Amino acid sequence: MDLLRRRKNANKQIFMITDGKPTCIKENGRYYKNSFGLDNKILNKCLTLAQSCRRLKIPVTTFMVATDPYLQEFVHDFTEANNGKAFYSTLEGLGEFIFEDFERNKKRTVR
Repeated sequence: MDLLRRRKNANKQIFMITDGKPTCIKENGRYYKNSFGLDNKILNKCLTLAQSCRRLKIPVTTFMVATDPYLQEFVHDFTEANNGKAFYSTLEGLGEFIFEDFERNKKRTVR
């Protein structure tokens, strides 16, 4: 986000590939990590960054490769906060995924 914010190019975008579990943030130049469960401090920071990208008109397209419902809920919230797009898949069915587009308010399964 910091790199894109400094660019004058109008065509900015972030592609994120994730398992859906936020585990680390940078705070005051140091890293805060917690890989056990979902940490509210990390969740809130990630959602705040998603909203910041939205204000800067930097869409985030997320590719999630996991099926845990609580992690899918986080990716859903992150995508909604950014007004971006999300693709949900599993390792077995990478060819099939659910596409979620908050820009156009659509959700569909692609095969």
